[in-house]
Amino acid sequence: MFRPEEFLDLKQFAFPELFDADANVWEALRKLPEFVKCHLRPGNLGTVTGTAFIGEAVFIGKGTEIEPGAILKGPAIIGANCQIRSNAYIRENVIVGDGCVLGNACEFKNSVLFNGCQVPHFSYVGDSILGYKAHLGAGVILSNVKSVVGNVKVGQLDTGLRKFSAILGDGADIGCNCVLSPGTIIGRNSILYPNILWRGICPPDSIVKLRQQQEVIVRRR
Repeated sequence: MFRPEEFLDLKQFAFPELFDADANVWEALRKLPEFVKCHLRPGNLGTVTGTAFIGEAVFIGKGTEIEPGAILKGPAIIGANCQIRSNAYIRENVIVGDGCVLGNACEFKNSVLFNGCQVPHFSYVGDSILGYKAHLGAGVILSNVKSVVGNVKVGQLDTGLRKFSAILGDGADIGCNCVLSPGTIIGRNSILYPNILWRGICPPDSIVKLRQQQEVIVRRR
């Protein structure tokens, strides 16, 4: 059993009731569309600089800044004091906590970001849950669909989900240009070095290093 409290501090999320203590943590993704529909109260308490697109089914919390070129399609609930930077694309069924950074050319879909998450540059976050103060380096891709037909598995456990990428525990830090394959679980405070292709379960408080063999030769003219 992959219980939510093993990975997430539910006090750092405005809607802890999304998570069932007796279910695997990814079950929240199955419930997310209906949950957003029931809890969404559209409105904008933040500030918009320049031209951005904000759909009708979007809530934006106090102190949140929306930069030019951002697209908030929704349905989405955005917390307080966030930065939604230029060209961020927030699609369907996204809940963002307080104090988060959603950066340039990043796309978000059917995902949950706890307070303090940072996704600043060129990333895709689909069908995923990012814990308190989780961080993605530039170019991180959370891949959410298998190349072959079938549900995503965590180890040998069938999640029942066709689309599911990753659970990142509180404080997880994913290096630049990493790709997390469907069914990835990253434990609390673990670090993946840049350029890693990861699939499966990474224990908490771990560091995953990538060893490359490089050769330098004399350039011939």
